Amino acid sequence: MKIFIKTPAEIASMKEGGRRLGIILKELAAFVAPNITTQNLEDRAKELFKKYEVKPSFLGYKGYPAALCTAVNEEVVHAIPCSRILRDGDIISIDAGACYEGLHTDSAITISVGQITPAIKKFISIGEEALSKAISLCRPGVRLEEISAIIEKTITNNGYKPIKELTGHGVGRLLHEDPLVLNYVDKSSPEIILAEGMTFAIEPIYAMGGAEIKTKSDKWTIITADGSLAAQVEHTVAITANSCEILTIRPVI
Repeated sequence: MKIFIKTPAEIASMKEGGRRLGIILKELAAFVAPNITTQNLEDRAKELFKKYEVKPSFLGYKGYPAALCTAVNEEVVHAIPCSRILRDGDIISIDAGACYEGLHTDSAITISVGQITPAIKKFISIGEEALSKAISLCRPGVRLEEISAIIEKTITNNGYKPIKELTGHGVGRLLHEDPLVLNYVDKSSPEIILAEGMTFAIEPIYAMGGAEIKTKSDKWTIITADGSLAAQVEHTVAITANSCEILTIRPVI
């Protein structure tokens, strides 16, 4: 395992790239509406990446064919934008990465399409709560396992299931770096102590029903095996001298 400690200059570049990514995700969220397709979102995203002068990290990564992952309802992650039409009552997770000055940031949101039920609103909110609690623990000297534990506890205490095969990760010089940031506690994992200069993407990924998953025939799109709803939320953070900083914070409009 090799964890890259970023220099202040690298973190500054990641912060600027992450700021631009946050704006892109905010604008994409505002674009979401019933009767558009996920390909419409992809087309808009490419316009925004160009407008804000960042490269989409996902496009071409290990052969992935798009700038976004657009997971709708039972889709968990890595859903390729296509002709699927968004309907009132759906939920969608939009996951994107941005490369700026050679450094990557990664972020995701889950939002509603039109009107959703209170139960689904709660489902979405729990992911944001788990992410917020995890970020609040991030500072030098904390064990990475504590981050995993608070995510798992927040999700399971509300009756949902973390999807164990899918994790957060280091990010920066590469789109995916060490360490893995699990959404559950695995006592067999090596102990990692957070230190200033570490940067990683924290991303609770969880399901309303069972945690079993399967991959569709496109070899990218992962769905829940039982067809239940899934959600993903994510921020890239940097560990600072005494705390942490969210690098992909989205502006309030």
